[in-house]
Amino acid sequence: MSRVALVMIARDEARCIVRCLRSARPWVDEMIVLDTGSCDNTVALAQAEGAQVHHFTWVQDFAAARNAALALSQADWNLVLDADEILSEGGELIAALRHQPPDFMGRVDVRSAFQANGQPHQQDASSWLPRVLPVGVKYEGRIHEQPVSSLPRRDLAVTVLHDGYMPAQMQAKGARNRALLEAAMAERPQDAYLRYQLGKDHEIHDRFEDAWRAYEQALQLLGPQATREPPWRHDLILRSLYALKASGQVEQAIQLADTEMANWPDSPDFYFVLGDVLLDLATALPEQATDILPMIENAWRQCLAIGENPKLEGAVHGRGSHLARHNLKLLLGTMAEI
Repeated sequence: MSRVALVMIARDEARCIVRCLRSARPWVDEMIVLDTGSCDNTVALAQAEGAQVHHFTWVQDFAAARNAALALSQADWNLVLDADEILSEGGELIAALRHQPPDFMGRVDVRSAFQANGQPHQQDASSWLPRVLPVGVKYEGRIHEQPVSSLPRRDLAVTVLHDGYMPAQMQAKGARNRALLEAAMAERPQDAYLRYQLGKDHEIHDRFEDAWRAYEQALQLLGPQATREPPWRHDLILRSLYALKASGQVEQAIQLADTEMANWPDSPDFYFVLGDVLLDLATALPEQATDILPMIENAWRQCLAIGENPKLEGAVHGRGSHLARHNLKLLLGTMAEI
């Protein structure tokens, strides 16, 4: 029978580490926490929950820390979580790994809570990330590190909730992430994924023109042959449209949407953001609003026709249902049947 371990790196996570450990503890055989220099009571809280706590000197490299944590595990399978995450659904599938040989990497649905610019309500977006790792798999990357393996990847019906992108948490780690990103890009200037992550960092801090420049560089590095690959390209396109819209470059956003539309017939998120872009265009060109408003309606109705598609990277829950319906009611009037 295989063993399953929770493996985590942490630093100053007293706010949330207990809930994370408690969410995973029923489904794993051991919990390993590698502390990278906490000044709060993270260590004591983790030990009180039954975790093995070890210590690591931070070297400005997330992959180095993750690999050091994995090296402490004697398990056949390792579930990798961060302290600001919760294993919400699918724990029984993690436990069932005890009866499976460690011959694939498991991707799970990490749902990150966020607040859109100017919006009071919390939303959440999906990222399918390889977090169930067989023994021997290691990470690469100073920041936004990724496990590297030739093993096949399999999507698991496992949901992890993440609140690290909420404003208070991002403010605390923004400067650190930016410095690590810049160091990583100096080492790998042709890495499109790092440019995409730099754009996200700018976007989170409302630097929308800088965000678009980074996204544009990522698109150029991916090349014109890219359509739906890599999987994060879907989120890159959505964020590019939003950054262009937020920085007042609406016509360029329309051009990008026109170029990309054929790639995303199954994406309610694409049509949701397109409707937002068209709404800005109608506001900027009131003399053309009569022609543009039906296009906005069609975009948001297309969201409902497609329905939810959380398998797409960056999919925001509700854009294929209640969020699109809400926008249509505002556009058409509250008495409209949608």
